[in-house]
Amino acid sequence: MNETGEPMGTGGVAALVAALPDPTVILDSQGLVLHANRAAFSLVDTLTPGQPLTHSLRSSALLEALTQTLSDGQSRRAAYETRGTTPRQFEAVVAAIAGGGPERATLLVQIRDLTREQQVERMRADFVANASHELRTPLASLTGFIDTLQGAARDDEQARTQFLDLMQAQAARMKRLIDDLLSLSRIEINEHLKPAAEVELAATVRQAADLLRPEAEKTGTPLHLDLATALPIMGAREELVQVFYNLIENALKYGASPRGIEIVARREGDQAVVSVTDHGPGIAAIHIPRLTERFYRVSVQDSRSRGGTGLGLAIVKHILNRHEARLAITSTVGQGTTCRVAFPAAE
Repeated sequence: MNETGEPMGTGGVAALVAALPDPTVILDSQGLVLHANRAAFSLVDTLTPGQPLTHSLRSSALLEALTQTLSDGQSRRAAYETRGTTPRQFEAVVAAIAGGGPERATLLVQIRDLTREQQVERMRADFVANASHELRTPLASLTGFIDTLQGAARDDEQARTQFLDLMQAQAARMKRLIDDLLSLSRIEINEHLKPAAEVELAATVRQAADLLRPEAEKTGTPLHLDLATALPIMGAREELVQVFYNLIENALKYGASPRGIEIVARREGDQAVVSVTDHGPGIAAIHIPRLTERFYRVSVQDSRSRGGTGLGLAIVKHILNRHEARLAITSTVGQGTTCRVAFPAAE
């Protein structure tokens, strides 16, 4: 209704829809799109006025809700998921309304993005499951050392010094694990949101390499950088530094060699590509497809002895998903490993 009490015309409906903050679409009695606001067009880039909404949102649950609401006028909710690099979950609220003009608007559809809420719930469950499993071993070790120091080794100075060193190492391991779990959880919450800032890729790679130079010098492994300038991408700088820090750190941990590590960044067509290559023992092909899984390790004991948490490449994967980038890992046993990351270059 307008201010005179008469049915609102299509122009008034369009203005009202445009003012709503949530993605909103008005349909006619045939389910064709009459009006949609900017938020709806941003969310569903294939939305077309005059075409059925279900051509853009292919969901049996949504189609059923539209059909039933057209039939009985009752409001309904329909949950659906969109596929892509990062699946997203939505809820559409379908309500019957009365419009005006030659085309009577009969349905209002408001869409809510539930991705973040569901990720938070999943994150909580995963955090509890993963943390309880991975923290059990170092906690058991600490408990055993404490029991020994309170009992048989109470007055043994040499044993006390040895056990305290071991306890410190186990506590440091737990701290690294918790830090990585929290980092992974934060990244997963925002994984569906595309970065909106432009970042110079080569500069982020150089920053990560500079942070690891002391470690590289300690292992006698030189870092060879070949970074092209002018490699702009859309990205989150701190997250990208974390990606390349993790990749270079892995190369130092498991592929340290006097031959060094080659870090190359260059443009290839419409992509900006960074590769990190080591000359270590390499990885058997059977392990490569699972390297980005949480807590997957080629050798559990070797990884733990080097301070690994089994989460580094999982963090890399989720950050790259947000950036619509691709990670490819190739390796030859006895020759080394290459991690190649390809980003869509900014226009």
